[in-house]
This record gives sequence, C-alpha cells and structure tokens, in this order.
Amino acid sequence: MNKVENLIAEVSTARNNFLQQLSFFSEEKAKWKPTAEIWCATEITEHLFWAEQGAIIGMWKTLYTIREGKMERTYDSVHKEMPVEKIIELTWKDKEIVPAVAAPRVGGPLSFWYASLSSLQQVLETFGNDLKENELRILAHPHPISGPMDFQQRLEFLRLHLNRHEAQVAALMEEIKHS
Repeated sequence: MNKVENLIAEVSTARNNFLQQLSFFSEEKAKWKPTAEIWCATEITEHLFWAEQGAIIGMWKTLYTIREGKMERTYDSVHKEMPVEKIIELTWKDKEIVPAVAAPRVGGPLSFWYASLSSLQQVLETFGNDLKENELRILAHPHPISGPMDFQQRLEFLRLHLNRHEAQVAALMEEIKHS
C-alpha cells in the first residue's frame, strides 16, 4: 500500500468508527442536546459531511489547477512537513467557531446525514486514485482556520476531524445514558 492509499485507509477507519458510534442513536436521541450551544449527533454528522465534501472538492480543484499550470506548485509553508496534530495545536482555540460553509444548516434526519457522510468515502477514494504520491507534499488549498496545508496534511486532517467528532458523539451518548 502506498502513502496515499494508507492515508485514505486511515480516513476510512476513522469514518467507520464515527459511523459505528451513531448506531446507538435513534432519530429522537440524535436530536438531543445537553445545552443550546452543543451540537446534537445529527448536527455533528451534518457538519462532518459539509466539511469533508468541501475539503475533497477543494483538494481536487487545487490539484488540477496546479497540474494545468494555473497555480504555482509549491512545497513551502509555515507548517511544512508538520503533523496535522501539531498544526491544530498551534492554530486552534479550545472552542473553535466553525466556518459557515461547514456549519450544520439544513437539518433533517440522522439517517440522511449518516448515508451522506458514508458516501464520501467512495469520492475520497476516487480522489486518492488521482493523487500521486509525489504530490502529497505540494501545498493544497488553505484550511479556513489553520491556514496552509499540503495534500498529506489535508488528508490527515480528515482523519483527525472524524476522530475529534467521534469523541464528541461518544460523550453525548454517555450523557444520554446517564440522564
């Protein structure tokens, strides 16, 4: 397995783990919020869909813009070859405000967002088949909070982001069990 395939497989594992956490939630429980400021499981899942869909299309558009010579192929950034965990540590606040493009805004049943998020794995794998291993360290489109990231860091972020929200859903599940 090459590096691109490995990164895509890590996202797949994170996605499956997140989706597995959702099996606890009925549609009713998926809408439960401990406070008005905390997202419910449905909102978290919708957010993950919008964030990942935007990241994938952003990477794909950037990759083709670079390949077509319409954008500079560059490897230098303030986060050059830094693990995504370190980038997040340096650039995120404890409670970050979600960019509007990734905010839950449509609503609807958890089952819809579950299926929608699940469907992105095939899209990501198709992108991964297009991305060459020697393109991983080329700068991709910037993250709206963290700034410059290369394609490898962007793929690592997808994994980290799913894991981060899996922990939030697990915490919601525990609160529901004890309420």
